[in-house]
Amino acid sequence: MTKIAEGLECAFASRGFAEPSVEDLRDAAGVSLRTLYKYAPSRADMVLAALEHRHRRYLAHVFDDLPQESGASLDAIVTRVGRWMETEAAHGCLFHAAVAAEPGSARLRALLERHKAEVAARAGAATGLGGSETALLVILEGLTQTWSLRGDDAVEAARRLAHALRATS
Repeated sequence: MTKIAEGLECAFASRGFAEPSVEDLRDAAGVSLRTLYKYAPSRADMVLAALEHRHRRYLAHVFDDLPQESGASLDAIVTRVGRWMETEAAHGCLFHAAVAAEPGSARLRALLERHKAEVAARAGAATGLGGSETALLVILEGLTQTWSLRGDDAVEAARRLAHALRATS
């Protein structure tokens, strides 16, 4: 299933949620249509599988092997989110894009909320800023949305804001 989810994630990230046909998704997953439907019986299930895969990859990219010192970990998180944007998500958050493409989907909305809550909780725990998870999420989401316009300047601004938060907490 990992190979299928990886292919689906790549297809949706590069082409959006409306454009790829089921045949395109099958090709991206590298399996037969029968196998694709066995693991993801509907297009909605294909989107969810892709996002679940992305969720795991994002958390690993941003939070695995962080420095132990909270200030260094704060810098590492901001830098890693910037690198993620550069290499994986130059057009913004795929979770928000999925919800925008299908705003009535309770399953997509729940996945978006779970993803963002886990990012905020892990950021708070890693940086010693427990209790400031919402502020951290605003900084990281701001970086995610601004990166395509400002690149490394957005990373530096997010870093300054994060350290200002740390200084006042």
